[in-house]
Amino acid sequence: MAKLLTQYHDNDSIDNFALITSADVRTTKTGKPYISLVFSDRSGNLPGNLWDASQEQMDNLVAGKVVKLHGVRGSFKGQPQVQITELRLSESGEPTNPAEFMAHAPLKTDELENQLNDYILMITQPEWNRIVRRLFTKYHDQFLQFPAAKKNHHAFNGGLAFHSLSIAALADSVSQQYPTLNQSLLIAGALLHDLGKVIELSGPVATQYTLAGNLIGHITLVDEQIVLVAQELHLDLMSEDLVILRHVVLAHHGLLEYGSPVRPMVPEAEALHQLDELDASLQMMDGAMTATPSGEFSQRIFGLDNRRFYRAQEEGTEE
Repeated sequence: MAKLLTQYHDNDSIDNFALITSADVRTTKTGKPYISLVFSDRSGNLPGNLWDASQEQMDNLVAGKVVKLHGVRGSFKGQPQVQITELRLSESGEPTNPAEFMAHAPLKTDELENQLNDYILMITQPEWNRIVRRLFTKYHDQFLQFPAAKKNHHAFNGGLAFHSLSIAALADSVSQQYPTLNQSLLIAGALLHDLGKVIELSGPVATQYTLAGNLIGHITLVDEQIVLVAQELHLDLMSEDLVILRHVVLAHHGLLEYGSPVRPMVPEAEALHQLDELDASLQMMDGAMTATPSGEFSQRIFGLDNRRFYRAQEEGTEE
């Protein structure tokens, strides 16, 4: 069985089918065109550059295409990459379905959907419940299929739902540990906080940022959706309950420089911000640890201040 992309080590020869998830045409200092590519399979991503690219290659080797990749695994500035020796589109009779090369959430779609329904039932405040139900009816399929990001945390099919439901589970636990927190508010915020990513991102295959994603961003986009639904339901947007729900969602990045227009100013907003950070950070670490042999350090993780993490020796493996 062929290795997956992230299982190769430096100087290993690569002969794999892979999905192009990113393809940017660039120019060298001497004016020659090349394509900066990112390849993926269900194990993760591997970047590489196709030098001296022809016009036909620039036209055909685009995001969303399955290709046959030949090359050698190397590293650049401490990060893995492939030195491409040959690259072509997948042909008739070979793998062509992008879904075969996409990482998926560890839970099946029906399991994610059942969890979503269970958490919605836990939102006992009527107006919050109505808003959440209306939005998850509108964006049901996208929520269950989209990644939570183009890269970094939960960047896989179903990652948006898996991330949001993980936070809802944490919110349930934390609200029991700290009973002064409003459980309905915290769970509603957990479910809604990243829902704007169904507008910010293009979808699960070769994920890119949309125009609205680049110019507005998911935090403002989901707040807009909350406002529109509240108007459809003839709710008072200036009521304390509606303002606080919007605040919890708007403040979930914690800092203005991280994209939140306001900092958390109610306990549930601070709790959601911390749970969001926790879940995203641990998922990035889990991904890095999976690809790291025990007793070694991981590759640097951009989303965690470019730090490396050590994978401890497993019990019974020390010499």
